[in-house]
Amino acid sequence: MAVPAFGYKNPRAVIDWLKRAFGAEPRTIIEMPDGVIAHAEVWVGDACIMLGSLEATPTPPTVAGQGAAYLIIGTAPEVDDLFARATAAGARVAKALSNTPYGSREFGVLDPEGNYWAFGTYVPA
Repeated sequence: MAVPAFGYKNPRAVIDWLKRAFGAEPRTIIEMPDGVIAHAEVWVGDACIMLGSLEATPTPPTVAGQGAAYLIIGTAPEVDDLFARATAAGARVAKALSNTPYGSREFGVLDPEGNYWAFGTYVPA
């Protein structure tokens, strides 16, 4: 299993946005004594994404705005519903909802700090 990891300037705000946009569920949030989020595990369906503050670690997994993740969603109607939810929450569309030549129904959006989140039905072989 691979788990995408993102560094954020304001991870708390991004977690709130992920909840609104994708129905994400934060299951683990580890804070430093000063309240900075050092590590969080956020789930969208059965996919986990790790994230934390850029300031909490000297070598973050990504720089804000340079990360990308593709999350597999079971069916085309579920992808459509998630796209509607994400855009209603203000997600900036980077790749329009569409059917691909390889049979996936998918879309891509940018989070508040510019990281790319793609969702679709494509399952690697």
